[in-house]
Amino acid sequence: MTEILEHATATDAIATAPRVVEHPAWTELKSAVEEFRPWQSKDGSIDFGAEGAPSAGSAEATIERVATAVERLSPLLPHDAAYHRALVADLRRWAADGFGVPDFLDSLLAFQPARDRADGLQHLVVFAMYTQNGNPDRNLEAVVLRMVWPAWLADLEATRYDNPLFCGITFEDFTSGYDTNSAVLFPETIAVREAPERFSWGGIFCDREAARFRRVTEASVDLLGLELPDDIREMIGDQKRCEEAFVLWDMVHDRTHSHGDLPFDPFMIKQRQPFWMYGLEELRCDLTAFKEAVKLEADGFGQGRDVQFAVLFDRMFRFPVTGERVRNYDGLGGQLLFAYLHKHDVVRWTDNTLKIDWDRAPEVTNALCGEIEQLYRDGIDRPKLVHWFAAYDLVASYLAPHPGSRWAKGPDALDLSQPPRKLVDDVLPDEFPLSMFYEALSKKLKHVIASTRGITAADAGRAAA
Repeated sequence: MTEILEHATATDAIATAPRVVEHPAWTELKSAVEEFRPWQSKDGSIDFGAEGAPSAGSAEATIERVATAVERLSPLLPHDAAYHRALVADLRRWAADGFGVPDFLDSLLAFQPARDRADGLQHLVVFAMYTQNGNPDRNLEAVVLRMVWPAWLADLEATRYDNPLFCGITFEDFTSGYDTNSAVLFPETIAVREAPERFSWGGIFCDREAARFRRVTEASVDLLGLELPDDIREMIGDQKRCEEAFVLWDMVHDRTHSHGDLPFDPFMIKQRQPFWMYGLEELRCDLTAFKEAVKLEADGFGQGRDVQFAVLFDRMFRFPVTGERVRNYDGLGGQLLFAYLHKHDVVRWTDNTLKIDWDRAPEVTNALCGEIEQLYRDGIDRPKLVHWFAAYDLVASYLAPHPGSRWAKGPDALDLSQPPRKLVDDVLPDEFPLSMFYEALSKKLKHVIASTRGITAADAGRAAA
């Protein structure tokens, strides 16, 4: 009984806590960061000899405004007190050292959001960083976020999908680096003097993912004349329900990178590989989430059915037509899923209308997951280059390679005296081009895709411009 009362008290405290973004110091902090960002070089430093650079005094004054605003906001977030103290010290040391390449290692190590994944808990985060799928430069950024950790998700993590570092999060407000396509907050993007031995958290903004999914899926369904089951149409119209689907999908996806038969570094950070290897790894993780979602639906979790449709629609509609066609491994995974389902008669494009066999979709999608898992299992006994060719053959059995591809011609077309990593240079930027179906869809969806840049939950119901 005591534990129940303590939990209820903590939940009430979170629900009634003042919003950081409503405090005047947040406006001041955000303004100071936006003033500071244009002065930074790509590596985050300031070149005071460059055209348009501020005086050293101006830069110091602006960064002091940031530090002072953090100090004013920190009492609203006692759980982040140690981080904010380290952050202020990092900011002031950066200024004292003349704004060279920024180093936020001390404050990064002090920021530990995964230790207290209380639903609705606010965090104020300030780092010099790049934003994945957003801004490639290490600019100063500030973001206020909330933890997404409902009881049902906490129970699943504790009992079925252990992932102690995963943080589901939503936006409250952010600076320019997040007015982009970025939907993650990862510690490896932060400017530090040396990488920590291990990272202790990773955050994914399920509200942006859900909002983007809803807008693109609604447009795709309309364009393709797809008839949806009533409950899934309702899901697509419900932002909170979609957020729950994405936070579950992301949690299972994230842990899958380190589970299963893994013939290579699952995160692929230290290896140079052909981009289809990255595409298969990401698709494997998504299809594992799909497979687990089928089990969850059978066990009575409504979120399980929602995850299945989120994976199918996001992978088939948004991924293939988003981003440049240069080593687009997420796009490749979406192309492969659609082609596999099409070859097995689960999806049909007839009379300019897309039809899906909803009854067979789970079974056939799981079959693709099985083929990738078998590829991985067999890869443990293969040399690296042989494994790469086996993976290529798997993809090429469903997707037509570029007619000018050297890899498609097989090993005899490549200089095998070179180390495998050098043969990656022979991979075409768009090794598996879009089909005619996706070329047409891409043209019709490009304005919708562009409209999702910087989208938040508040924008989700608004029509694309």
